[in-house]
Amino acid sequence: MGALPKVLHTVREARQIRHAHDGHRIALVPTMGALHAGHLELIRHARTLAEVVVVSIFVNPLQFGVGEDFERYPRTLEADVSLLADEGIDYVFAPDAAEMYPEGVEILAMHAGPVGATFEGAARPTHFDGMLTVVARLFDIVGPHVAVFGQKDAQQVFLVRQMIAEQGLTVELDIVRTVREQDGLALSSRNRFLDANQRALAHVMPEALAAITLNASHGATAARAAGLHVFANAPLARLDYLDLVDPHTFEAVSDDFQGPVTAVIAAVIGATRLIDTDNLYLGANGADT
Repeated sequence: MGALPKVLHTVREARQIRHAHDGHRIALVPTMGALHAGHLELIRHARTLAEVVVVSIFVNPLQFGVGEDFERYPRTLEADVSLLADEGIDYVFAPDAAEMYPEGVEILAMHAGPVGATFEGAARPTHFDGMLTVVARLFDIVGPHVAVFGQKDAQQVFLVRQMIAEQGLTVELDIVRTVREQDGLALSSRNRFLDANQRALAHVMPEALAAITLNASHGATAARAAGLHVFANAPLARLDYLDLVDPHTFEAVSDDFQGPVTAVIAAVIGATRLIDTDNLYLGANGADT
């Protein structure tokens, strides 16, 4: 086992990172812990971008709504830190909620705007405001030069990029392609909630994405219909949404749209909500991408 990263629990300690490494690039990988191989890909990529890598582990209460899985969301800090021992990570910033949102201290709240009320935001009305608020807080505390996110959370990535532009922040955003299991299921900390039958059922997510991609050359209507057909054959998977969005606006594209799109899917398998996404091209070149 390699050297364990230094674990910081207070904002005061984390603010010292920038000063302790003046002149070096700092990369931040924000996570909620329960680390898996997908997170490790983000972390390994971050190491190629900066001399100092900080992994934050914080289950952010602001991005969980009433009735969501905040209490049962896995908290595995000791195992997470051990997992990082061979990854060359410098710091783990693992504050608690009182440290991130101290009583009597006004924390600047971020708002996702219209896009934050669609797709994931329609099902989870406070989610993206809470996500942006904690990301902005982490940026302020750690002061990274670059932040690394995963493609699977496409709407989150869009909104973080929008926030960076609107707030005039200097942090760069770097996106890593979704890491998948052998059968195509996107890695997620929530996958551990699935029993064997649900795990098999969850394969409907990558199957629907594959069907969408296969029909992309025939246009938006055919691609959407192909994805919906996959879910129609898996009625125990409760589809929340399946659509194709313009990556520049995150709005659903028209039936006659041609060009690059992002396919977005959310479904509930058992009691577990899963999301997935992929980038593709609608139109004559769709079959070649």
